[in-house]
Amino acid sequence: MDLRVFGLVHWIYLLITLTLSAVGLFFAKKYAKTEKTQNIILKSIAGMLLIWILLNRLSQVFRYEETRWHLIIPDSFCGMTSLVLALAVLLGKKDNVAYHFLWSISLVGTIITLVYPTFLDQSSSVFYLPTISGLLHHSLSLVMTVALLLFNQIHITYKKWYCTLFGFTAYLTVGAFQMSVFGLGDAFHIVEPMLDGTPLTTWVVAPIYFGAYALILLTIELVRKYRKK
Repeated sequence: MDLRVFGLVHWIYLLITLTLSAVGLFFAKKYAKTEKTQNIILKSIAGMLLIWILLNRLSQVFRYEETRWHLIIPDSFCGMTSLVLALAVLLGKKDNVAYHFLWSISLVGTIITLVYPTFLDQSSSVFYLPTISGLLHHSLSLVMTVALLLFNQIHITYKKWYCTLFGFTAYLTVGAFQMSVFGLGDAFHIVEPMLDGTPLTTWVVAPIYFGAYALILLTIELVRKYRKK
């Protein structure tokens, strides 16, 4: 198989995934008119997301010669976001606090990863569990976030800006723990860059992300005020 970024398998996966996701979300928005139906759809997506992120983590646990149970805990922004997002939808309520951190990092992280999946060449087969589960949990995280926005489950507002700060702090705390206790040098890219040969550690990317997020919130508020007028 041509398991390269922008190789044939990558393009086929993107085409199939994006097409199915777009069609599914279109019909969900068109026909799911009641809150009960929308909740069933959201929790179904969240359930699938939870299954695939857990399979992805288990594939890391048993991937090496010795079992590494500490790898059950996601050590990346996307992995942790998939896990927390699934649990927030399954256990939380509409517009819960977690959504206000998760929606933006999920959109940014999943789009970047699906466009440039650095883990694609882990094996000679795309169906290698760490590879396919990685692709699918990123895809489902993106679908989950778009569905939440389509069904107005999140009221995006600058008043909840602090959720992003708390979320990042929580992620980095987990990453620091994984680095100091389990020796995971690339945990949450605190020290090691997201792309080899670049300076893109979390400390470099975070200010850019926060700046872009502030502009998004400002734009949303301006559009909202314009519509009210």
